[in-house]
Amino acid sequence: MDKLVIRGGHRLSGSINASGSKNSSLPIIAATLLAGDGTFTLHNIPDLRDITTFTQLLNYLGTETAFSDNTLQISSQNLKSLQAPYELVKKMRASIYVLGPMLARFGHARVSLPGGCAFGPRPIDLHLMAMEKLGATITIETGFIDASVKGGKLRGGDIHFPLSSVGATGNALMAAVLAEGKTTISNAAAEPEIETLCKFLIAMGSTIRGTGTTELEIEGAKSLNAIDFRNVFDRIEAGTLLAAAAITGGEITVNGVEPEQMKSVLKKFVQAGCIVETTLNSISLKSHGKLTPTDVTAKPYPSFPTDMQAQWIALMTQADGTSHITDKVYHERFNHIPELNRLGAHIEIRKNQAIVHGPQLLSGTKVMSTDLRASASLVLAGLVAKGTSEVLRVYHLDRGYEKIETKLNTLGADISREKYNEF
Repeated sequence: MDKLVIRGGHRLSGSINASGSKNSSLPIIAATLLAGDGTFTLHNIPDLRDITTFTQLLNYLGTETAFSDNTLQISSQNLKSLQAPYELVKKMRASIYVLGPMLARFGHARVSLPGGCAFGPRPIDLHLMAMEKLGATITIETGFIDASVKGGKLRGGDIHFPLSSVGATGNALMAAVLAEGKTTISNAAAEPEIETLCKFLIAMGSTIRGTGTTELEIEGAKSLNAIDFRNVFDRIEAGTLLAAAAITGGEITVNGVEPEQMKSVLKKFVQAGCIVETTLNSISLKSHGKLTPTDVTAKPYPSFPTDMQAQWIALMTQADGTSHITDKVYHERFNHIPELNRLGAHIEIRKNQAIVHGPQLLSGTKVMSTDLRASASLVLAGLVAKGTSEVLRVYHLDRGYEKIETKLNTLGADISREKYNEF
């Protein structure tokens, strides 16, 4: 098993390129199941554990894939199975994304109940409700979701989500694009990752109105085509790199980004005392090391993202005063806080709010990753901690950050990846 050994106290500076977005890669990879002919070529796909897991799942179903230099080629002409097994699905919740496209193309799908990061319940009921609104019959037995359509063809319908859900919106979109007739999705997620999926499906031949809004209208197509497509940048990775500069009193530029998609995060960096400048495709941040306590509330896009909540808590340990970080998306996403406190932070939890008292002198020690973004917060804390920190179980980190230690070392950090035995 791998760990990151971080020797703290180094100011980050320089320029770095953002990787492709994990959270948009997964649904567009799943959407390739919708086309019966041709080969997709997907560019700017990050080299991540989650991408490897998801392509393994598609290979099990019968797709042919080839991945090199952040380009993924996929052909789904000869699927041999409509069952996604527990052994692969348990590794990541996004495996549920195969439900919609398989059901739309073949009229049947059998998908194991998903796994993934362990922070509170994240039910799939909205995914199943959407499929039922399109005419599917759903049963859950022996740990599997069994979905089928009488007559083999989904029908357009009206889907209203009581809660905004990125995953359920993506699944509903992928099911609706081959359904007969018109589908409306209200209270749809409007995250950039969903907008990217819409653009991908439109390029394949779908008719989708309302892209980038919470109200979507889809006209079902008879068939869809394989295409070439370039994935968007990872706004969470970009935000994490900016936070690394801010916490170390550094100055960096992140290239290959769309600053408009990060307005809520950049606004908070400015409130925290950082200088932020943008171009059409870059963000520069300069920190003088003296941070102002800044409250954030994580909510669906365009508000502050829940996937930046843990990193912001780490950053606020160095602010001069008390900050309140509230998560209204995942109320129990605070497993990183006990580990940050082990490093010397002073953080309290009250229901779905973290109260961070700063500034605190952090001291290096061993800490344990519990999920993807929690591990990123521990790396940030290690960058500013006195002495050496060891972040264990970094397989969580590898699920969503492409060569993060290499990128941080390029900017001046001192991080090595080492093997260790947990027991």
